[in-house]
Amino acid sequence: MAEQEVAALRRELPPEMSRRAGEVPVVMMLRPTKAMERDGIDPDLLGLFVGPNCAEGAESGDPLPPEILLFLENLWDYAGGDEGIFREEVRITYFHELGHYIGLEEGDLEDRGIE
Repeated sequence: MAEQEVAALRRELPPEMSRRAGEVPVVMMLRPTKAMERDGIDPDLLGLFVGPNCAEGAESGDPLPPEILLFLENLWDYAGGDEGIFREEVRITYFHELGHYIGLEEGDLEDRGIE
């Protein structure tokens, strides 16, 4: 379901944003790993963008490639097991993390209603 929602949202994006979305892989994980938790990642997090944003690229010095991580069990728990809510939360979370990839900060995302 999550892959379907990400694919559907990508098809709805304006051309430039769709191109950017195609540049960054989406990794589906059940939950953040123990190593992520040790690094300070909230175990209940729904999604995460890692790596340099598209403007920084390789010049950022970040050793990680850009990726959007979606934590499926956390999303399912957040949705209370409701498929419709789950699908909507996957879309919202993916779009939020994609915003980070294109260079938006948390405040920018909130200003645009993508919290």
